[in-house]
Amino acid sequence: MHENAAFWDKIADKYAARPIADMDAYEYTLNRTRSYLGADDHVLELGAGTGGTARLLAPGVGQYTATDLSPAMVAIGQRKAAEEGIDNLTSRAGTVEEALADETPLDAVLGFNILHLLPDQAAVARLAHKRLRSGGYYITKTPSQPDGQAVAFWLMMNVAVPVMRLLGRAPYVNLPKITELEAGITAAGFEIIETGNYPAKAPPARYIVARKL
Repeated sequence: MHENAAFWDKIADKYAARPIADMDAYEYTLNRTRSYLGADDHVLELGAGTGGTARLLAPGVGQYTATDLSPAMVAIGQRKAAEEGIDNLTSRAGTVEEALADETPLDAVLGFNILHLLPDQAAVARLAHKRLRSGGYYITKTPSQPDGQAVAFWLMMNVAVPVMRLLGRAPYVNLPKITELEAGITAAGFEIIETGNYPAKAPPARYIVARKL
């Protein structure tokens, strides 16, 4: 875990300056997420990075907490939120497990481009379920395995990524199958009410909106 934090700390400034790769897909899922959030909601975002999405969503809710493993990422997010005068946004450094350990009930738990960096996506869904009020939302967007057994994908996951990790140029990656990702969310006690791939190109980014039963 400390290894991953060091990796993200090292690239925090570059990450903050990097443009969004697919703005149409980003804006679409951002607006879909907004449609599920209320003005008085308490929202927790996991893996918030430098807080770009948090700063766009926070003005529409009551209280927004953005968490990330990397203290350097969190520091950038805190500075930008202060510069933009967003006073209902709190940023904290820590693991996903630490972020979900609090017992304060939440209206929504969000995780964008974070689950594929964790070893057990189903366990995160179970922890999120415990934190949410009845009817609360677990909303995620996760790069996932493409259909079939593409040679290029196999080489990336089994050769390129491990080598890059050894060189300190890549984090831990665990790209899930869409069916397994959704099965874990359902098994945790959620009803999946909206899905889609945004973008759909390989590897697809699976957007999932699930409601606590």
